[in-house]
This record gives sequence, C-alpha cells and structure tokens, in this order.
Amino acid sequence: MDQERLHIAIIASPGMGHLIPVLLLGNRLANYHYLQVTILAVTTQTLPVESQLLSTLNDAKNINIIKIPIPDISTLLQPNDAVVTQLAIMMREARQSIRSAISAMTPHPHVLICDLFSSESLPIAEEFHMQKYVYVPCLPRFLALTTYLHVLDKKVTGQYVDQIVPLKIPGCEPVLCEDVPDPMLDRTNRQYDEYVRMGIDFTTLSDGILLNTWRDMDSASLDALKYNEDLRSVVKVPVYDIGPLTREIDPTSSEGNKVIEWLDMQPRDSVLFVSFGSGGTLSAEQMIELAWGLELSKQRFVWVVRPPAGRATDGAFFTGGTDQDRSVPDFLPEGYLTRTQKFGLVIPSWAPQVKILNHPSVGGFLSHCGLNSVYESIKGGVPMIAWPLYAEQRLNATILVEEMGVAIRPAVLPAKKMVEREEIEMMVRSLMEGVEGNTMRERVKVLRESAKEALGGFLSHCGLNSVYESIKGGVPMIAWPLYAEQRLNATILVEEMGVAIRPAVLPAKKMVEREEIEMMVRSLMEGVEGNTMRERVKVLRETAKEALGINGSSYKSMCEFIRSCGMKMKSVKHNSKD
Repeated sequence: MDQERLHIAIIASPGMGHLIPVLLLGNRLANYHYLQVTILAVTTQTLPVESQLLSTLNDAKNINIIKIPIPDISTLLQPNDAVVTQLAIMMREARQSIRSAISAMTPHPHVLICDLFSSESLPIAEEFHMQKYVYVPCLPRFLALTTYLHVLDKKVTGQYVDQIVPLKIPGCEPVLCEDVPDPMLDRTNRQYDEYVRMGIDFTTLSDGILLNTWRDMDSASLDALKYNEDLRSVVKVPVYDIGPLTREIDPTSSEGNKVIEWLDMQPRDSVLFVSFGSGGTLSAEQMIELAWGLELSKQRFVWVVRPPAGRATDGAFFTGGTDQDRSVPDFLPEGYLTRTQKFGLVIPSWAPQVKILNHPSVGGFLSHCGLNSVYESIKGGVPMIAWPLYAEQRLNATILVEEMGVAIRPAVLPAKKMVEREEIEMMVRSLMEGVEGNTMRERVKVLRESAKEALGGFLSHCGLNSVYESIKGGVPMIAWPLYAEQRLNATILVEEMGVAIRPAVLPAKKMVEREEIEMMVRSLMEGVEGNTMRERVKVLRETAKEALGINGSSYKSMCEFIRSCGMKMKSVKHNSKD
C-alpha cells in the first residue's frame, strides 16, 4: 500500500529565503498529510547554514533530500546581472540534472512542485506524466502583479517607477509605482524579461498555484486571484492558500542561548529585534545612522549585524552571512558596544530569529519585510518597523502599514533616501513606547490566531520562516527591505497591515541616517504607534492561527490540493490500464 501513497517532488532554487519555504512545504505535506516527499535542492555550496540544514533533514526518514549541483554559468552572465537573472540562468542550466534525478526515481513521483525560479522545469513533469504546480511563498498581491505583468507590459509605456498613477490589477488594491519588485525597476534590464516570463509560466505551464498565505492576509487580492473574472482570465489555474508555513522553535536546539539568556533578563515587550534577513545588507553610511538611531532611542535592542555592502541591498543573498562575518563588528561608531552594553546586544551575522520573536521580552521587530520574517513576526505577535530593501519587500511593507496596521515605516523609502538617526529614534520610540505600538501588538495577536486556525492547529510542530516568525511572536517591525520582493512586503506591512514602520525613503535609494533610525526605533519601542502596532500584530497572529486550524481556510485549501492530486493520480492509472 505504501507504493500507492502520493509522492510529491519539490524543486528549491538557491538561497536560504527560497530553500526554507520549500522545506516548510515539504514538512507540512510529509508530517501532517502523510505524503511521500522528495526535495530537489539546487545548492550553491557556499552557505554553511544551508548545507547543515540539508544534511540534518537528509538524516530524517520522512523527507528525502537530493542535492542538485549548479553548473558553471560564468560564461552566460553579463556584468552586473541582478540576482533574479542569475537565479533564472542557474535554474535553466540545472534542468538536465533535475530531469535525471526524477528519471532515476522508481517509481516516478506523481506530482512536481516548482518554486518561483524553477518554473521552466514544469515541462519535465509532462514527460513523466506527473501533475505540476508552482509554489509561491509570497503575498497574494505579489502573485497577482506577477501573473498580470504581461498585460501591464502592453498597456504601460515608459518605466513603471516613472508612472504617476498606481498600477491597477483587477480586484486588487492598486500597486504604488515605488513599490514594484526589483525586476520591474528597469524594463531594459534582463531580469525584467525573466520576471515577465515567470508570470506567464505560472499560469500556462502549471496545473495550479500554491500560495503561502491565509485568508486574513491581503484577503481582497486572494479573492481576486480566485474569483475576479478579469484576473481569472489571466491566472486561469486554481490558487490554493495553504499558509502560513513558518519555522517553529526547536526545543532541543541550544543555538542562540546567549541571546535568550540576555532576553530573559529584560522586561516584557521592551526589546526591539533588528534583522535584515539572510541576504540583506546596508551601506556603511546607513549602518552608522541605524546604530546612532538605536543608541539615541535608549530602547533595549538585539541587532543582528552583517558587514556593510556597497549599493547592493541583496549583497549577502548567495552567502547569507558566513563564518567569516562572525566577529565583533568594527564598522560601528567608535565605542558603540561599550556605550550600549547596558541596553543593547549586537550579534554578528546570525541569530535564532524564531526563538527571539517568540520571547516575551521582544516587543518590536525592525525588519526588511521578507515574507518569511513578516510571517514569523505575526506568529510571534510582534508589530514591526518596515524597512524594505529589495524584491517585493516594498509592497509587503505598504500592506503591513497602510492596510493591516501592524507596522510603521520611515516617511520616505530607504531606497530613495538615507533614513537618518532622528527618524529612526522616533519610529523606535513610537513602536516600543507609544499607543500606536500597543494597538499594533493587539492587531498582530489577532492575525496570529487566525494563522493557527488556518493550518489545523499543528503550528507547534511545523518547523521553518521571517515576516511569519515576527507575526507569530506578536512582534511589530521596522521594515528595512533589501532585495527581491521585500520592498513589496514592507509596503504591505506598513501601509496596509499597520504592523511595521519603515524609513521615509527606501534604504536602496538613500542611506537611512542615524537620526531617522533613532526616531524609528523610539517610535517602535516607546511610542504610541509602536504599542498600536503590537496590538495589530497580535490580532494578525490570531488570524494566522485560525487559518491553520482543522476548519481553517489554509488547512482546507491544502486538503483540496491533495484531493485534486489524488483524483488525477487515479485517473492516470486508469488510463494507463486501458
């Protein structure tokens, strides 16, 4: 009978931000729906934490891990090719290895799920008579924009960022032109063509789309993807909201004990957690302003510091912060560690984010608004200061701030203007001390509960991701998006959900100065705004719980997807007998 068990193969593209959502999906399917799961992980071999994670999972019996090496693509790249272009080429060149791996499986899997950057592998499924799906670990509005982009490409003249009127997508809130994902910033760049192709692939090559979200997270866009006639004429295939899938605390892990011991000594909701994800980086000037903003706010903080980069806000995407970074930072203001040692903790490169966001002393999260972080913040019940950096983070920030009320953000996008220390101080105080921060905390708690219900009450056992971890911990954010879709995430968190704040100008466009950073930190950690966001994040956390519950929307959607796969599997077997 075990041979009859539905076998699903999932392709993961390089980068921790891509691998973690795939591992979470695989874990969910294997451990809670009892399916056979194989993960085809295209790995760069440059991330120690990635290799360690894959090795640990490979020792488990419930998920099979197959590592797919990346072929040499150096001759295919052009100078200054963006991350999106590099990933697209990597996954294109890895197709033969992926095909060989699937061909070697006996019997072949019944279903192939491709992530965002591996959609060109979908035709492999047809060769082996497999069902084929795309997994999009992003908010519904990002998926709507991505799939509708080829229509906008024909309608809009000139650069999207130069448009005066927001971009209209049927059934969705308009997308501000400054919030478009990185590939849309320059239509002459190769990454734009890759991005348009991906959106077309999702709807023309797949049998359906799995979306890591739940009903209370941008519900209007989710409804549009499912029911709006104009958008459905483009999307065509079924959309399954199966989230939020996020990392869980590992009770057996001793990693980060120093941080947890420090947090244990701090008052409840008094600490601001500052982290820009596994791939985000700041310029040296912006890092100085952030340091001063945190210091001037006088709020307790835990700051995960990575060496500064140049203009690229996704400078650590393929390295993720290596062991070489794990030294006391020498790129902070002179005497900084000494002056802040009584109320701040600076950690090089990496920290146990899920543990931190779920610690009772953490009351705010300054985040780049990558979706993993957004969900982890919501599930922690923590409001945010939205600081989008790259990718779709700006859009995420706008939704979190403007629509959901669980975040605050700088007055101008950090990508446009450096966020100065005064504004940072103000935001931090608002989030951590103010009424707004408390209100956001309550909102995030409600979201957290709805997320739990959506997944069937199994959240405490799922394992692995960042916006979701903050939400789950009930922690509001300072949104500091760096790359990919993070600006979009940040915009959603700040503008729509109100669980984060962010710099006035995108960090990618202008260095965020110390004064603005100080202002943001004070606003988040001390201010009325920070308190309001904490309440919002708590509300969001509750809705996330509900979505994962036995009768929750995400649980039902996952079951619907699995039933569909099972019915199609039986049909294929019946036809083969004929």
